Amino acid sequence: MEERNPLSLKEYKVIANDAIAPGVFVLRYRRDFTFIPGQVVAVALHPAHQPRMYSIASGMQDEEVWLLYNIRPEGELTPPLSELIAGHSIFASAPSGSFYGKAAPAVWIAAGTGIAPFVSMWRSGIRRDKLLIHGGRFLHSFYFEDTFKGALRENYIRCCSNESGDGVFHGRLTTWLQQQPNLPTDRKYYLCGSAEMVVETRDILIEKQISYDNIVAEIYF
Repeated sequence: MEERNPLSLKEYKVIANDAIAPGVFVLRYRRDFTFIPGQVVAVALHPAHQPRMYSIASGMQDEEVWLLYNIRPEGELTPPLSELIAGHSIFASAPSGSFYGKAAPAVWIAAGTGIAPFVSMWRSGIRRDKLLIHGGRFLHSFYFEDTFKGALRENYIRCCSNESGDGVFHGRLTTWLQQQPNLPTDRKYYLCGSAEMVVETRDILIEKQISYDNIVAEIYF
């Protein structure tokens, strides 16, 4: 696999760019580098453009890179990115970041597309003793839920703020956390979501006696 400066951008051909939910896509291109589950790549449509960071959602053994993203109508990248088809070009960096998945028992907390690094960890074989709490606005917001439902069962908590459904907690993931009388204090908590979600969740965890050193956060923008 190729090694290069993570800040430089290289051209890749899109293999697929599939809609998996309203306004949400998985873009795929050929992988020619090694990475650690939880890392990110910078993506742009032209090497002169300011790139945006996206967590890798594919596993270490997958031949393709998967990028999960949602269209931000006001954004400069995601609207045209969503229009790409197989054969079109993107420019992407080598992987970087230190939001690493580990084999030790852990609690994974994701909001929306913040599930991406946990999908990568899971597909890379990091599965044992994991509790996954996934927040979304709608029932279609639990991207890759079929990856986790059958295996994690009661250790996969879906929290939906705008809709109700069987087996789904009706409310925000922060509300679910606040309602828990006890949370395990002997493991790491990995948080991936918006800055607001990460800050609010971190405060709740600290109030519930989770050590600050046991909270690892990745903010998406």
